[in-house]
Amino acid sequence: MTKRIQSKHKIDRRLGVNLWGRAKSPVNTRSYAPGPHGQKRKKISDYGIQLRAKQKLKGYYGEITEKQFRRIYKEAVRRKGDTGENLVQLLERRLDAVVYRMKLVPTIFAARQLVNHGHIKINGKRVNIPSYRVQDGDVIELREQSREMALVMEALKSSEREIPEYITSEDKGHKATYVRGPKLSDVPYPVQMEPSLVIEFYSR
Repeated sequence: MTKRIQSKHKIDRRLGVNLWGRAKSPVNTRSYAPGPHGQKRKKISDYGIQLRAKQKLKGYYGEITEKQFRRIYKEAVRRKGDTGENLVQLLERRLDAVVYRMKLVPTIFAARQLVNHGHIKINGKRVNIPSYRVQDGDVIELREQSREMALVMEALKSSEREIPEYITSEDKGHKATYVRGPKLSDVPYPVQMEPSLVIEFYSR
């Protein structure tokens, strides 16, 4: 098992939540944090609460680095409107996040890999950059040659997740149109996300 795969399971126990709502999450059987002191309850400071909110939101989108996440936050601040809502919308416009929302793969990590390996096209052109920002009206499509992949076929049949309303699916799930950027209430997070606390964390 690679370090990356191990870490995606550890984050659930560290944060004490089933971050992606998966049946295989270790927090389903061990809800306490890992380590010899994991079952001891500790009082969390305001800073700790804000940090945990950031770790949850950042961790949910997979392998985003702190530098990338901070850059997205800064752009959310520059945009008009609610900064927290802007932050969520920018994250949901990432190509790997859209591929995950389309249910082409079971995890956000697999979505990143699918994009990296050139299996995804946007408006007919191949795009292999997970952080590519999808725009309203863009058509995202799985390449014809990739549609028989076992990973994809199993993910599309899964009942773990539903495709959100801001993405319209067609062609048996292999193609979708990105209708609009979502609000926080539109995003089907399995756990409560608090982008306002993330904003407070970076505003300190």
